[in-house]
Amino acid sequence: MNPLERAARRRQLRFALVTLVLAVVPAFLLAPDGAGQRATFVLADARGERVVLEPLQVAVTPTVVTLAVLIALLGALQLARDLGRRAPVAVGAAAGLLVLAVLVWAGAGESVSVVALLRGTLFAAVPIAFGAMAGVLSERAGVINIAIEGQFLGGAFAAAVLASVVGSAWAGLLGGVVAGALIGVLLALLTIRYQADQIVSGVVLIVLATGVTSFLTSQLLSVNPDWNSPVRFQATAVPVLGDIPLLGSIVFRQTMLVYLMLITVVVLQFALFRTRWGLRLRSVGEHPAAADTVGIDVLRTRFRAVVLGGVLAGVGGSWFTLEAASQFAKEMTAGRGFIALAAMLVGRFSPVGALSAALLFGFSDALATALQRLPVPLPSTLLRTAPYVVTLLVVAGLIGRLRVPAADGKPYVKA
Repeated sequence: MNPLERAARRRQLRFALVTLVLAVVPAFLLAPDGAGQRATFVLADARGERVVLEPLQVAVTPTVVTLAVLIALLGALQLARDLGRRAPVAVGAAAGLLVLAVLVWAGAGESVSVVALLRGTLFAAVPIAFGAMAGVLSERAGVINIAIEGQFLGGAFAAAVLASVVGSAWAGLLGGVVAGALIGVLLALLTIRYQADQIVSGVVLIVLATGVTSFLTSQLLSVNPDWNSPVRFQATAVPVLGDIPLLGSIVFRQTMLVYLMLITVVVLQFALFRTRWGLRLRSVGEHPAAADTVGIDVLRTRFRAVVLGGVLAGVGGSWFTLEAASQFAKEMTAGRGFIALAAMLVGRFSPVGALSAALLFGFSDALATALQRLPVPLPSTLLRTAPYVVTLLVVAGLIGRLRVPAADGKPYVKA
């Protein structure tokens, strides 16, 4: 067996082992006195105005056992046959079956709203998707953006203050955009003009944003509470589309930033891969010298991409104070900027892929929230770690071989 075959065999065994471990987990969910219990999944819309489908009731023990057997079969399939690039898909399917088993177990004797869970998934995905798209823009142009967490903090703080002072959520959103763009300008100056190490520059900007917002919160907002009472966006139904059964309740009765996220993904996906602007931006991230020879200003293109990424990250930061919370708090972004970086990698540097990964992380967040409302024998502090555990598992096991832009992280010096 040559080295390549040995490496493939080790990879096959690793994925199979992960899947078989997932198959064992449901055994710990079955309580001795749980026989005969049923879980109810409600498919009514979130406001309870009408019932789209009758509630689905399932027997807990048989369902969990069946799901465990299906997971084990996936593991056995990976042991018997090398699935190649489909191995991560098999592990992902096993993880999805495990999530279903956990939901059935947690919902024993209770009702679980499927619509509320999916609405929460889309809502929680907003900052991660905007942060991931900011990373896509920067890294497609050849600049590593580690500073997304700092841009989130700056955007959240500025949005809270402007929305409170002006009395408008739109003014707050504008403040978040400006704050994110300013940090983007600093990142561009450090990495493009002065050619500082891109990762170190991003970390420095995170520390700067954390320190400045924490200082201003304690010295300014704590003594002026009226400056930290932002007007927030409210859920708004889209005419006609909001009346679609089930789908309308999940997608078209959301807040403005959810709609803006969906529109931005479509526009950016088209712009990056179907326009001359996108071709030029991607060319400076792949072959900057070749782009320079055909008249593309590499440094200016990179600068604009980083600043535009800061604008998107600022919108994502605004979500924390204009939709998720009623005021700004120190370090309230809680590492979601780094989750956005993971979503960018899982999405393979494309806006649609970034949204898909953001929905995965958003689902883990919404699931943790749903489980906290159910009588599960787990502390809430442990449940709140679900998004970070999912991030570790996805980055460690499901990304696989990843092709980054050829000039990513490499400063360009014009000859």
